[in-house]
Amino acid sequence: MHIPDGFLDAPTSIGTGLLAVGATALALRQARRELGETGPVLAGLVACFIFAVQMVNFPVGAGTSGHLLGGALAAVLVGPWTGVLVMTTVLLVQGLVFADGGLTALGANITDMGIVGVLVGYLVARGVLAVLPRRPASVVPAAALGGLVSVPAAALAFTAMYAVGGAAPIPLGSLAAAMIGWHLVIGIGEAVITAAVVSAVVASRPDLVHVARHLVPDLELVDADGRRTTVRADAPAGR
Repeated sequence: MHIPDGFLDAPTSIGTGLLAVGATALALRQARRELGETGPVLAGLVACFIFAVQMVNFPVGAGTSGHLLGGALAAVLVGPWTGVLVMTTVLLVQGLVFADGGLTALGANITDMGIVGVLVGYLVARGVLAVLPRRPASVVPAAALGGLVSVPAAALAFTAMYAVGGAAPIPLGSLAAAMIGWHLVIGIGEAVITAAVVSAVVASRPDLVHVARHLVPDLELVDADGRRTTVRADAPAGR
């Protein structure tokens, strides 16, 4: 789904660039609490995994390509604000080092995959958790549905950008059909991979999963003298 140079006109590229800068600056301020809960190591691991997965591209028609996004996965594991930073970092490295996605379209790519993909995936996952039983296992289907919806949502956002400022000689209808249609299918793969990764983490360390922390019961410790100490499940990592 990486947008190449020349696909959007200058005003659209500048506008999405400003939006990306503003969102990233806000995420830098808001992510402190999320990083305090799980630490920066998990965020780094999530970024590495998403980077590797996103490097696998395949054509979907109308001059565009598709791949797994990872926005919902990042939001579920490390939180929405940290998820925005993770996706921004991945897209920056891909654009600057591997020329995957145009530099003039970097703001559009961050807006599309790093903002829309992350926030839609997170909101859907939290919405599903609100109606499922309050237990860590419920995070897996919630994350899967978040991943499923986030991919066509990002494709729809990309189509909207092109409708506003498309500069490539591709009919809007053809591009919309290729992007939204194919990414509905890609969303299924996104859901499967998201569920598999989240399931593995929840099974071993549910306290490290951002959206599962409030579902993990507090741990009560009893010392040799019979004194009880309660360790909150949502206490920051390392404390």
